[in-house]
Amino acid sequence: MRGPHNIWRLIRTLATLERTGAIGVVLEAFRAPPRIRFVARILGWPFKPLGLKGDPALPPATRALTALGPAYIKFGQILSTRPDVVGDELAEQLKYLQDKLPPFPTSIAKRMIETELEVPVNDLFSEFSEPVAAASIAQVHRARLADTGEEVAVKVLRPGIERAFRKDIDAFYLAARTIEVLAPSARRLRPMDVISHFEGVVMGELDFRLESSAAAEFAANTEKDEGFQVPRPVWFLSGRSVMTLGWAEGISLKDNEAIDLAGHDRRVLGARVLQLFLNHALRDGYFHADMHQGNLKVAANGDIIAYDFGIMGRLDEYTRRVYAEILFGFIRKDYRRVAEVHFEAGYVPADRDIDEFARALRAVGEPIFGMDATRISMARLLSYLFEVTERFGMETRTELILLQRTMVVVEGVARGLDPRINIWEVARPIVESYITKNIGPRALMRDLAMTVRVLARFGPRLPRMVEAALIAQADHPKPPPPKGAMRPLVLGLMGMVLVAAGVLIGMQM
Repeated sequence: MRGPHNIWRLIRTLATLERTGAIGVVLEAFRAPPRIRFVARILGWPFKPLGLKGDPALPPATRALTALGPAYIKFGQILSTRPDVVGDELAEQLKYLQDKLPPFPTSIAKRMIETELEVPVNDLFSEFSEPVAAASIAQVHRARLADTGEEVAVKVLRPGIERAFRKDIDAFYLAARTIEVLAPSARRLRPMDVISHFEGVVMGELDFRLESSAAAEFAANTEKDEGFQVPRPVWFLSGRSVMTLGWAEGISLKDNEAIDLAGHDRRVLGARVLQLFLNHALRDGYFHADMHQGNLKVAANGDIIAYDFGIMGRLDEYTRRVYAEILFGFIRKDYRRVAEVHFEAGYVPADRDIDEFARALRAVGEPIFGMDATRISMARLLSYLFEVTERFGMETRTELILLQRTMVVVEGVARGLDPRINIWEVARPIVESYITKNIGPRALMRDLAMTVRVLARFGPRLPRMVEAALIAQADHPKPPPPKGAMRPLVLGLMGMVLVAAGVLIGMQM
């Protein structure tokens, strides 16, 4: 579907923003410079009649995004968690996109369930409600299992949603390709790779079998986390387009008034949301990557309940250590170490000046740490850091996109609960704990033990591997190395063997 015909989709996007009156709201919310505002209005006005009308009962921005389709709605959901970026008024309007979109008929949902599970709905559920929530990809029904009486949430995919998403994503590919052609300096951001990454994430979200698996893994990882709950999937009632989870009763984290009336401390909840996310990302390397207010509740006992596991993030051990060291370096104002980590990880080209990079990082961190707690922002830090890394030739790291985006969203959720939250003070104990356990002598010994285990797997194959190498050497002889050239290699191998033996002995003691 990719091709020039997607130009029409991009033109219609601009025309829809103009027709609904959203273009002025969006430009004002992002504090666009006068030149950008002028160009946007000049380009949008001639195509205004081609724009989608949307629902006149909705505010302009919400009206435009719901008219444009699911990918745009996803974008609006993210912005709804960032009042410090788009302003309180627009953020409040966009909260509509989280779970209040128009539902599709219950009769269609039941038909889809019966097609997927091959059993009549009335045989599965003794009760089945009208939609209780409707978002961009699916809607949720409250039901009761016929055989056990357990209350469950039944999530049903919107009909035709996969095709609709593909249309939007194809248009985004065209936009990314156009940016690469017209702005060569932006190629380091790898816009095509970024769109490809999000395509994989979104298309995975459209298969509820994957979401059920994600919910089960996340629940297992977090079952001992105090103050946190994850509903478990009901596997025999889940498939590609239908997912059934245990029912989660609670107050939405976007309803501050109800939270206050229930007697919950919003400052505690705000800190917990941020610390839970950091724990999951650093400790487990597996985190909920769509943690907006619409996907979080607070239970009667004060526990935070997470649901909607269509978008999950995963980080390998090395990336977690790099991320933790960068965060910890900023928290301690050790900008030299932050610079070293960027170079060690290969994020910044090795031919750049590390001292200059450290000085640039100081210019990023110091102004932020000097701000009042209400103004300290991860979004602002990432924005400033982006400008610095651009000057030093750092390419976009697609594996960190989801982590960075989720960090910004989670900060928005925490600020919605406690506008005066200081994210650095809240994050410090989690990051320090991770650093203590995973960077240093203890981590080195653990890494060596893991290396020994991996090497041990090849033990039975080592004789054959050595024999094959010797035969290959005999068939294709090479000049002998200079006298003494093999000594460092032999000594190195002996050292590895001794260290490995020491680790194994230590593990057995």
